[in-house]
Amino acid sequence: MTLVIVGASTVQRMDDAVRAFEAGGFARIDELDGAREGDLVLGVSDGGAELLREADRRAIDYVLIHDGEDDRHDGGTFQRAHYRIDESRRGELVEHLRSRERPLITCLAFGYKNGAPADAAIVIDVRFLDNPYWVPELRDLSGRDAAVAEFVMKQPAAGRLLDDVTQMARDFLPLYLNGRRKHVVVAFGCSGGRHRSVVLAEQLADRLREIEGVDVDFVTRDI
Repeated sequence: MTLVIVGASTVQRMDDAVRAFEAGGFARIDELDGAREGDLVLGVSDGGAELLREADRRAIDYVLIHDGEDDRHDGGTFQRAHYRIDESRRGELVEHLRSRERPLITCLAFGYKNGAPADAAIVIDVRFLDNPYWVPELRDLSGRDAAVAEFVMKQPAAGRLLDDVTQMARDFLPLYLNGRRKHVVVAFGCSGGRHRSVVLAEQLADRLREIEGVDVDFVTRDI
């Protein structure tokens, strides 16, 4: 079963996004108690913070999407989303999130200023590393740029951290994936989610793609 929870900046956007998933074969449910076998989509409005807390309390596995701009709800779908999208990415995600034979590991970069993903299996705070934001020529770039990646990875602590997290992931992710879970999130957080976390998440994704039998996704939530 794949449960996708969709929030949005407006009710209309939420309805449009849910309909896109329905058109792709997902069955719409209106509450968590409606969960059953198959690919499911649940739309939430007003941030959905209470519903997300209930899903976490009940250990329900889900993928969280926010469509559109920040809706300013504390603890809601924008802050906690695995994917922030607009209309152009709906179809891509429908295809990507269908039920899968192979499990999916998402290496997620996020900014603490927008909230941490509550359901990540592993969360690594990388704010102790020197911040490229304070280097004028790097400030407007992101961790996807080679100059930023070089700045981050030249710090010895970054390499040691990446080695340790890679080993941790290799040791513990099979334990998650041998159960019912088909989607596991490993998250790196920095202040804004633009530089340090992006570099480390992308590097980890490259390493984990060497594991046989799993798919690996690299997601930058806040850029």
